[in-house]
Amino acid sequence: MKGWFRIAVAAMALFVVCGVASAQSPFPSRPVHIFVPYPAGGAVDVLARTLGDAVSRQWGQGVVVENRPGAGGLVASQALVGSVPDGYTLILVASGHATNPFLYPKIPYDTFKGFTPISLVASSPNILLVRADSPFKTLGDMIAAARAKPGSLSFGHAGTGTSTHLAGELLKSLAHIDVSAISYKGGAPAINDLLGGQIPMSFNNGPESVAQIAAGTVRALAVTTMKRVPFLPDVPSMAETVPGYDTEVWWGLLGPAGMPSELVEKLSRDFVAALNTDAVKDRLGKLGASPIGSSPGQFGAKIHADYEKWGPIIKAAGITAE
Repeated sequence: MKGWFRIAVAAMALFVVCGVASAQSPFPSRPVHIFVPYPAGGAVDVLARTLGDAVSRQWGQGVVVENRPGAGGLVASQALVGSVPDGYTLILVASGHATNPFLYPKIPYDTFKGFTPISLVASSPNILLVRADSPFKTLGDMIAAARAKPGSLSFGHAGTGTSTHLAGELLKSLAHIDVSAISYKGGAPAINDLLGGQIPMSFNNGPESVAQIAAGTVRALAVTTMKRVPFLPDVPSMAETVPGYDTEVWWGLLGPAGMPSELVEKLSRDFVAALNTDAVKDRLGKLGASPIGSSPGQFGAKIHADYEKWGPIIKAAGITAE
């Protein structure tokens, strides 16, 4: 019996040691999934895949990008909130994450308590695009046409309450024009309809726009930031025609609530390191995005700041999700 007792004790000790070793195994020990709330080919998708490729080289583990479009990001965000807070499921959100509470009366999660901020990844101006054969050569041309025939023009955007939608609404307000907003499930479908002639213009993120601009299929009338941007130095800013106009889009990484602080700090460090590699900076620069790489606290503060900034504007304009 004593012999069997010694064997049992040894087996239990081995089990405990193996369990501790497993619990302390370095992260990640399997592929990490990043949810993208928009279709493939759009700005968020491109950024997620660019970052995923870079950070997977650091980790020696794969990064799987999952496109889960729908309801302005609510579909992907709800899936993220319901995941295990172990770092293996993340989401790359856009600016609309901060404004969704004003657009959806029954949002299925808490925008702040349901998530763990990891890093503000990058930002970019939005760009007002028209087809290459459009009669509008400048922003002033378009505004004049809109004023001559109120309600005759429309613009496409990536979804109700997204930064591209709000960019158009801000232009309508400051330029005193009446144009219709046409909602799409992402920026790429809006560009497709612009190219097909279904809409006369579209607000799109930089990463969605630069290839089409370079190919000559579309013309950029203006960028939405206060000043011109280095990757499109010949394109005027909105403020040059519409004083006071200034807005941009940002993207950031979130995890579900309840993640250990040490894991959050590691993820933040690793993604910031990926952003600072020459390959990623070059890629983002060509896409028209500027890398940021903030701390978790800074990203959380940015979400709160945009929530406070855009909430009154959305309410005043009466914007609600379809």
